[in-house]
Amino acid sequence: MMAPFGPLRIVAAHEAITAIYFEHDRDTSDSEPAKRHELLDAAEEQLNEYLEGKRQVFDMPLRPSGTEFQRAVYRELLTIAFGETRSYSDIARAVGRPDAVRAVGAANGRNPIAIVIPCHRVIGKNGSLTGYGGGIETKRWLLDLEKPLLFRS
Repeated sequence: MMAPFGPLRIVAAHEAITAIYFEHDRDTSDSEPAKRHELLDAAEEQLNEYLEGKRQVFDMPLRPSGTEFQRAVYRELLTIAFGETRSYSDIARAVGRPDAVRAVGAANGRNPIAIVIPCHRVIGKNGSLTGYGGGIETKRWLLDLEKPLLFRS
């Protein structure tokens, strides 16, 4: 699917979304076009609604891969509401590993389901935008999208 900041690829298996990634992150030169499936269509529709500012909460089955720690981080990311942010240290404390700030950063960097598992909502403790798989400009774009409607022009 095409997003304002570039193409996204949605992947599903076993009746759940397993990946949403920025096409530039993967070598897709030899990959086949995705076959249409009801779950992929619904995920694309929800992503489009989100990107148009019409959706704040996603409702789709997710099955992210990763270690138990990574999956704990992803579960915690899912608790960050639309328009809110948390620091890496906030996430580390929430998963019961307050000294694992770098490990949280690494887990964030391996998040297989971009946007829906909102790793873009995790920022530096000082409020700075830190790395993002889609690039810092995409992270800024997503966070700007989530600013309250009152503040949009």
